[in-house]
Amino acid sequence: MSVRSLLLTGLVVLALAVAYLLGGSAGSGTPAQAADDTGPTQPEHRVLTMTGTGDATAVPDQLSFGLTVSLTRPDLDTALADANAATERVLRALAGHGVDRRDVQTTGLSMHAVYDYPPYEPPTIRGYQVSQRASVHVDELADGGAAVSAAVAAGGDDVRIGNIRLLVGDSDAVMKQARDAAVAEAQAKAQQYAEASGQSLGDVVTLREVRTKPLPTATDEVGRMRGTFDAAALPSVPIRAGKEKGSVTVKVVWELR
Repeated sequence: MSVRSLLLTGLVVLALAVAYLLGGSAGSGTPAQAADDTGPTQPEHRVLTMTGTGDATAVPDQLSFGLTVSLTRPDLDTALADANAATERVLRALAGHGVDRRDVQTTGLSMHAVYDYPPYEPPTIRGYQVSQRASVHVDELADGGAAVSAAVAAGGDDVRIGNIRLLVGDSDAVMKQARDAAVAEAQAKAQQYAEASGQSLGDVVTLREVRTKPLPTATDEVGRMRGTFDAAALPSVPIRAGKEKGSVTVKVVWELR
């Protein structure tokens, strides 16, 4: 076989190999192209977001207040003993107005020296001050005013009353009403908008509480009391309950159909 024949045979073989490779590439490209041409993406679900606020009111039926017994004596042992005795008198007086000892919680105790500062002379110890602090809870608001007055009368100058708060005993039930009202308001508004746009509400996607005004609120009706009191002449402190309002705001997202 001549060299020219060998060259012609090699060219034929090369042409066949190139044709085979090109055909394989075309065949493998067809499925890939089909996978890319699956059509347009399905649109996302349409949603409607609405907020609602619900209010609920309640008449306070309980009361709490802060109690401080504070006194100064020449020595620390006497100051402690007298502070304990004054606290015991106050607890007995409170018990006569429906306040159990378990409703009195100690919140603090402090002891420190009290100094006099005469001019041009070193400070001198005048005595020691002992302060005992407690939080008092009265289950029945009707007994609250009398309990406050009795505590002050029993302790006299050594007792301070402050931070009086009106409480709602079952505040959870009141806040439940506010949450129900908030959801109902949001749903009513959402229903109105859906119908106005020719659509209907579907399932709830999310529901979130975004703002809350809890019960109760503090009152400054009585404030702090100081001075000497005559137990026989001291009237019951008037406590007017009024009403307290709690509120809840929710944000709800619905599907639209």
